[in-house]
Order: sequence, then C-alpha cells, then structure tokens
Amino acid sequence: MSRETYTAHSIINGQPYCGTGTLEVLCPADNSVVALVTEADTQATELAIQSAEKCFNVLKSSTAKSRADILYRWYQLIMDNQTHLAELVTLEQGKPIKEALAEVVYAAGYVKWFAQEAERAYGAVIPAHTLNHQLTTVQQGVGVVVGITPWNFPLAMITRKVAPAYAAGCSFILKPSELTPLSAIELAKLALEAGFEDGALQVLLTSKPHALVAQLNSHRAVRKLTFTGSTSVGKLLLEQTAKSAMRTSLELGGNAPFVVFDSADLEEAIEGLMIAKFRNAGQTCIAANRIFLHSKIKSQFISMLKERVSNLTIGSTQDADIGPLITICAKQKALGLVAGALNQGAKLVYQGEELEGNFMSPVILEGIKPDMTIFGSEIFAPVVSVIEFETEAQVIDMANSVEVGLAAYIYATDIAQIHRVSMGLDFGMIGINEGAISNPAAPFGGMKQSGLGREGGAQGLSEYLEVKYLCQRTIVN
Repeated sequence: MSRETYTAHSIINGQPYCGTGTLEVLCPADNSVVALVTEADTQATELAIQSAEKCFNVLKSSTAKSRADILYRWYQLIMDNQTHLAELVTLEQGKPIKEALAEVVYAAGYVKWFAQEAERAYGAVIPAHTLNHQLTTVQQGVGVVVGITPWNFPLAMITRKVAPAYAAGCSFILKPSELTPLSAIELAKLALEAGFEDGALQVLLTSKPHALVAQLNSHRAVRKLTFTGSTSVGKLLLEQTAKSAMRTSLELGGNAPFVVFDSADLEEAIEGLMIAKFRNAGQTCIAANRIFLHSKIKSQFISMLKERVSNLTIGSTQDADIGPLITICAKQKALGLVAGALNQGAKLVYQGEELEGNFMSPVILEGIKPDMTIFGSEIFAPVVSVIEFETEAQVIDMANSVEVGLAAYIYATDIAQIHRVSMGLDFGMIGINEGAISNPAAPFGGMKQSGLGREGGAQGLSEYLEVKYLCQRTIVN
C-alpha cells in the first residue's frame, strides 16, 4: 500500500471525529511516519459514551438472529479485505506479510464464531419449589463496554472482544493502542458497512490513555471493562473498576514454560518451539518464554535449534520470518535482559548478527537459573532462555514458581506423564505436543496474575451477559 502519510480520526456515533491534537503512527521497520491521528478529548469521550448508551437501548430490543447476521456480514467483509488489512498490520505493527495475513484470518474467525454463538445465549427452566411457581433464567447484555487492546495483534485482540459483546447485545467503546490505531479504524469502518448501529462500535484514539480510560471507567453508563495488556496496568485498571463494582475482564501477561521431556519427539518439539517462540518476533503473551529441557536431550535439542534458528530470515521483506520489534525501546529492553543474564552466569549459545533499527537477531541462552532476572521476565523478543531439569517434580515446581499463569507447553510421548504434568501446571492453557494453541472455539485466559475471565469459546460470550432470574407465581382465581 502507499507509504504516503495520511490523517486518521476517531470514530464516534458512526462518523469520523476530528480531534484536537495529533499523534504520529510510526512504521517499526524504518521508524518513518505513516499516518497522523487526531486525538479524542474529554468532549469526544463524553459524546462516545452518550452514543453507546443510546445504542445499547436499541440493541437490547434487537434479536440474536439479527445481530448474528450482521456479525456474519462483518466476517465476510474482513475476509474480502484481508490483503488491505494485512498490509496495514505490516505497516504499523511490523509483522511479515504472511503473519499479518494469518492474523486477519484469525481475527475473522472470532467474528464468525460469535456470529454462531449469538443464538446460543440460552436461558433455563428451574424445577420450582411449589406447583404455583415458575422459575426461569434469561441472559441479557451487560451494557456499555469499554475495551482496551494492545499493539501486538491489532486486529485479533479487537474482534475477540467486540464480536462477543455485539453478539450479546452490548455497545462497545474501543481504545486501541496508540502504536497501532489504523487497523482498529479499518475494522470499525467495515463493521459499520456490515450494519453495526452507529454507536455499537466506536473508536477513541489518544496518546494520553490514562486520562481517557479514567473518564470512561468513572462514568455511570459504562458497565464493563475488557483489557488485554500488561499485568501492572491491569492491576491499576482493576483498582479503578472496583470503585463501581464494574464487570472486568483482564487478559494479562504471561511467562510460558516450554517443557521438553526425554520421551519427546524432538523434531516435533523443535517445530512447536519455532511457532511458540518466534511468531511475531516473540511478541506474544503466550510466547514460549522459559525453555525447560531434560538433561538427557538438552545438548541434542540445542544443536537442532541452532540450525533452525540460523536459517531464519529477518527483515521487512515479504518472505521474512521475523520482522522488527515494535519500538527501539522494546529492543533495548530485550538486549538488557540478555546482558543481565550473561552477567548473572548464563552462557551465550547463539546470537545472530547485530542489526540496525528495531530489528533483533535471535539469541539462545543456556544455564538460566530461577534467581536470574530473565527467568521471571516476560521477554517479548526472539530470545530463547534454556533451563535444564532432571525430574518431573522439579520442572513443575520451577515452571509454577512465577506469579503469572497464562500458557504452558509440554512435549512428551508418555501419556501418564502428560496427564500428571498438565494437572500440575498452574496455567490456564496447556499446549500438549502443539505450539499453536489459540482457537476461536476455545477459551483463552490465564490463572494467578495472568488475569480474570476468558475470551473465545462459549465462555467468551458469557463474559458479556448478565443472568436474570424470573420467579413467577401463578395467580389462582
């Protein structure tokens, strides 16, 4: 697509809203300015809330089938425009085009799934305590929803929230990352084209998210917050929403263990690690972060991994395997973790050539210990940190020793061991001989400080529904 700089705006009540200040959207591949975005102010935020509240009153009386039909049209429009959307993702987020195209399909999958789930928000008939009573439950949309999404999946993190909210009959105010706002704007335009009501999906753009989000979370009309991002920010948001007892869903940080036992098929384990570690240059919350290798296979596995990693292509070309990190600060943070690990006694096994800008070559470290800073850090970069283990109990204990529990991976062929380890790991999602675990039909979410609630699957719809109990007594004449 054209690299000509253009100006984009928030979307409020179905229309572009030209804000006051502007922020620059940079291309991570070369740090050039690709767009200017006008920022939403206090007045814009209030207008968006009013529009969302008005729209929710309309959606409350709409049918599940009508919302499902609109969601399916949105899905079709996303798929019809997948090349354009993928190019936008590559431009503002940095993913190689093949990964960006895969994200478009992944994002569209959530819309299709919740188009189907919209008509499955069932109620229930409860056996009554007397012959004169009828007890039932129904499910209704929770109300106006505020969503805050990150930059690493600028399409999928939006559809994973907006699609179930709309399926449930909720209106949605989206605050996307200021680093990747262009994808959000295009998704909202396609939603409106599909038939979303004017206030059903609004997009507020800002470089000052704290003030904007505080305004949203303190408003009486807002009934739910859904957030994907860091654990530290999630805790601050939870403090805000606690003041009004607002429904809150948080998908927070991860520190995924990738455990390879001596019974594992090492070729399969390498393939899984290439996906789980290097997708999006390691910038995913479910990225394999700590690679636990049994002592019997450690040397062979590292040798195989070095060969695979050395053949990865890095750059902004269409066929690259690894694109840039999102900012130069992200790269500096990752390099700092590597340097710190080496200072603490880790061994450098592999490091590619030094690259300019936001690009970072893969790094393999071994000799990582639980007391090293990198062990407890979410790396978010193409850095493999290897920890050796001897026993099943030892590796479960080390894997669980961090405060978060989002995703984990196990490679083994011993079925009994797979069962024991799966039950012993304190993580919300377990990949068993599989490095790609995300699926619209499955619940996505974590344990401990990795968040609250689930996205995707039948559970994803429930996050936006309130259960209403009806107790009716029959009047006997």
